[in-house]
Amino acid sequence: MAIKSRNKISAEFSMASMTDIVFLLLIFFMVTSTLIAPNALKLLLPQSNSQTEANPIASVSIKDLQDGTYAFAVGTTYCAESEVETLLKKAVAGQNEPYVSLHVDRTVPMEQVVKIMNIAKDNKWKLILATQPISK
Repeated sequence: MAIKSRNKISAEFSMASMTDIVFLLLIFFMVTSTLIAPNALKLLLPQSNSQTEANPIASVSIKDLQDGTYAFAVGTTYCAESEVETLLKKAVAGQNEPYVSLHVDRTVPMEQVVKIMNIAKDNKWKLILATQPISK
C-alpha cells in the first residue's frame, strides 16, 4: 500500500516582490541624486584631457563677480578671502593626507588661484585643480 502525502512543497520562487523593491530603490536613487549640488557657485571650469581619481576632503570655489570682487566658497559656505584658510583647516582636521579640490571660474585671474595654492602649500595639503573633460 503506497501512502501519498497531501502536502506538496512547491520549489517555485516568485520574483514579483523583488522586482518591485528594485524599481522602488531605482526611483529613490534617481530622485535623490538630482538633489545633490556639487558646488556652491555656478562655474565655467577650464577643460582638460586628464582627470584624477583622488577624492578631495574639502573644496574651494572662486567666481569672478565682474565688479572687481570675487566670491569664495569652502564647500557650500560662502566666505571672505581671509576666512578661506580657517574654514579649510576645520574641514580637513584629523586627516593625515588631505586633498583639497579647487574649482575656479575661467575668468578669475591667476593671482586669486595662486593665493589658494599657497594656502594649500603652506599647510602641506595636496591640491586638485578641477577641470571639465574636453568634449569631442
